[in-house]
Amino acid sequence: MDIKICGIKNEETLLCCEENKVNYFGMIFYSKSPRNISIEQAKKLQEISSRLNIEGVGVFVDKDINTLRDFIIELKLKYVQLHGKENNSYIKQLKNLGTKIIKKISINNIKDLSKLDYYSETDFFLFDYKPNKKELPGGNAKSFDWDIVKNLEINKPWFLSGGVNINNIQLIKSQIKPFGVDLSSGVEKELGIKDNHIINKFMSEFSNA
Repeated sequence: MDIKICGIKNEETLLCCEENKVNYFGMIFYSKSPRNISIEQAKKLQEISSRLNIEGVGVFVDKDINTLRDFIIELKLKYVQLHGKENNSYIKQLKNLGTKIIKKISINNIKDLSKLDYYSETDFFLFDYKPNKKELPGGNAKSFDWDIVKNLEINKPWFLSGGVNINNIQLIKSQIKPFGVDLSSGVEKELGIKDNHIINKFMSEFSNA
């Protein structure tokens, strides 16, 4: 199972993730998020990660596609995660740059899985809690009913997100069995602040699950 930790903003946290064999680190480009990162910070992290075994993922919400193209080129992003209302045409245009796309699908009930049919061009799905109008598009530390996706078999790999933490990683690994998990608040000491000690404990629990 792959691990993606989202909302990375500094070298220290990135190196901790690398040491723990985390597969992906997410950089959030969304001004309303407490985990928002500047392009200058992201450039530095991408440069460091180019010498490591961890891949950077740019996370965006309804970004103007031409602006997003510039981000992909400037940061040499191999992965982009989309958290807004981006459609299949939008995804296809980004893939022309050679970028792999992770599309977030908000889940409240089993009917929400019908949305998968609208995103045939995406490379990965990410299933997350469906936020209300006052909440962020992701990183709310809330879960949906994971039984909806338990042992889900679809033609694309998928990540489980929303409330993933040290207390439920064993259950996820043994019962839900996604391709990967995506977490942020589950390894934070306070909102938007990652804690290397918690990352170490989480990855130890994951390895032993």
